[in-house]
Amino acid sequence: MYVGFVGLGVMGRPMALNLAKAGTPLVVWNRTPARCEPLRAAGAQVAASAAEVFRRADTVLLMQADEQALDTVLARGTPEFAERVAGRTVVHMGTTAPEHSAALEADIRAAGGRYAEAPVSGSRVPAEQGQLVAMLAGEEDTVRDVRPLLGPMCREVFDCGAVPGALLMKLSVNLFLITLVTGLTEAFHFAGRHGLDQRLLRDVLDAGPMASAVSRGKTAKLLDRDFAVQAAATDVLKNNRLIAEAARKAGVASPLLDVCHRLFTETVEQGHGQEDMVAVLHALETRTAHAGLADGPATADG
Repeated sequence: MYVGFVGLGVMGRPMALNLAKAGTPLVVWNRTPARCEPLRAAGAQVAASAAEVFRRADTVLLMQADEQALDTVLARGTPEFAERVAGRTVVHMGTTAPEHSAALEADIRAAGGRYAEAPVSGSRVPAEQGQLVAMLAGEEDTVRDVRPLLGPMCREVFDCGAVPGALLMKLSVNLFLITLVTGLTEAFHFAGRHGLDQRLLRDVLDAGPMASAVSRGKTAKLLDRDFAVQAAATDVLKNNRLIAEAARKAGVASPLLDVCHRLFTETVEQGHGQEDMVAVLHALETRTAHAGLADGPATADG
């Protein structure tokens, strides 16, 4: 039987390509058919519909943008749902609300299928390089069977217990990523407005203990004002919302995240949603232009 892959977006397509290049017998589908062509060239079978993927594959990896897209691909809430998932393993690799994933697991198991979460940490370039980090959750036998499939896409896989442990871990990772990149962007904005050499700032940061693969990659984009997408601002805003909702439900304070949420909302509203997350620089520049700094330091609410 084939392995199925549905969802060939910025992340999904390079992930599926790495599976195909590793020799995985793959059948793929995407709502926009043109995105399937590189997979066809790499030897994958291209299905005419999501339903065909489920008919031909015993394990289906799903890399969907949101909960609605995930439910649509599964035909959840229709009589066809049970037909698609019964006797199959469904692997949810996107980022959705943890409670949605827990409910989905219950529905799939009730219909006679198996389910695992395997969200990944990393952006487009690590996806292309097969260097993502996966967080895996589910029943022990399902996790055991799914883990080898992640090898061509990921350099490390971490077991996170039962569903929705992997998604909660992913949200924790994303909280750090969002605040880290926003802080880095604000530091470069601050330095630039003070007339400092931003390349020297890069060198100072790169030599110190705060340097990381993320800081180096995003610093290069900030220096060149390169907003080509690796992790889109729209997706960051979605993830920010998911983290905030999970924090509220658990009664957890998230003040840094809340400031980032406002900044990314402004970034998207200004038309930069399909640019890389360092496009939050636009929101910072706009705030600076209207802050009336001569009257005193800006507050967190700008």
